[in-house]
Amino acid sequence: MLIGEVARRSGVSARMLRHYESLGLVRPSERTGSGYREYSGDDIRRIFHIESLRSLGLSLREIGRALDEPGFTPSSLVGDLIRQTRERIAAETELLTRLNRIDAAEPGDWEEVLQVVALLQALSSKSADARQRAALSSGGQDALPVAALVEAVLSETDTNVAGALRWALVRSGGADSLPLLVEALGSPEAAVRERAAQCLAELPGDEATAELRRALAGPDAVVRGRAAVALGNRGAADAVPELIDMIVAGRNDTDAADALSVLAVAPASAVATGSAVDPAPGASAPAGDAASAVDPAPGASAPAGDAASAVDPAPGASAPAGDTASAVDPAPGATAPSVVTASAEATAPAERIATALVLRIARPATEAPARGRLTQALAGIPGATATRALVELSADEDRAVALTATYLLRLRDGER
Repeated sequence: MLIGEVARRSGVSARMLRHYESLGLVRPSERTGSGYREYSGDDIRRIFHIESLRSLGLSLREIGRALDEPGFTPSSLVGDLIRQTRERIAAETELLTRLNRIDAAEPGDWEEVLQVVALLQALSSKSADARQRAALSSGGQDALPVAALVEAVLSETDTNVAGALRWALVRSGGADSLPLLVEALGSPEAAVRERAAQCLAELPGDEATAELRRALAGPDAVVRGRAAVALGNRGAADAVPELIDMIVAGRNDTDAADALSVLAVAPASAVATGSAVDPAPGASAPAGDAASAVDPAPGASAPAGDAASAVDPAPGASAPAGDTASAVDPAPGATAPSVVTASAEATAPAERIATALVLRIARPATEAPARGRLTQALAGIPGATATRALVELSADEDRAVALTATYLLRLRDGER
């Protein structure tokens, strides 16, 4: 079969067939009497083999080795092709992402395009200083797409750079970043979830607050903690149970106590957004620690003269009207403060939060270190309930708790 016929049937141009011949890939087996190339059936099969291997991405040199070297193993070659293809896809994906970000920035001219490219390159720099400068220079500008900022902050490990990136996100308005951060809360990587929660905590607005409330019900304790502190600082009482849990666990307990202090001085109308002693969704309330010690259930009112007695008195005991009741049995060897009062003060946020802390101190399951941290948390809670609790705790059998309570009482006396 002459070269023209072979080209027509194989789809390989005559010029490419001559190129194959010059490389030694295909050599026509015969010549006609006039000296024209004549391809045999084996030659044509080899051409199809070459084209098949080219479709896999092999170079002509690799194809020659594959066809002519008896010891050449397909597995090693295919493995190399897979690696090369993945690298090429990654590079193309990165390019596509960069182009999409430039397009999202809607540059008006090539100078703006170059500015976006420079910022994107700086954000991916190995230098933390360069990344921080890029974040600070992009704050409040439209030059750098929000998606690039979110991706950068979710992968940033340097504390200073991460802070600059969060600042830039807040300056950008935050609305476009919100769905991206919410999506990141479901990441399989714990570090990414924490960074997303931290960013979300710094975004202003009702939408961010609503997402923080959803995060408060999530399975990740670190994310819940970030959400609880942010919500507490925003005056949301539904964060109180998680804040108290954090203090008990010793997990970011200082920030949790500070958030409780903010809630304690917030207007009652601002705090009354949820039951602050109800357990988190999916959790069960401890036996004997029932109803809302911070806010009554919707539509319910605290009985006159007994406003906050959150649990029944001990079997066989009766709580005097208008007096205190032991909220729960004390921990072994400890005395439970009897400050769950029936006073009108118990309707104030500070009194209700102090009551919740006292209830937790008195639980039998609350261990000594946690009782100490809860006692320390009472320092930031004003009002009569916290003061009475500290008075009783100053005589606690746990010396560390007693010393802490005594010290805090002295501070209170000094403030008067």
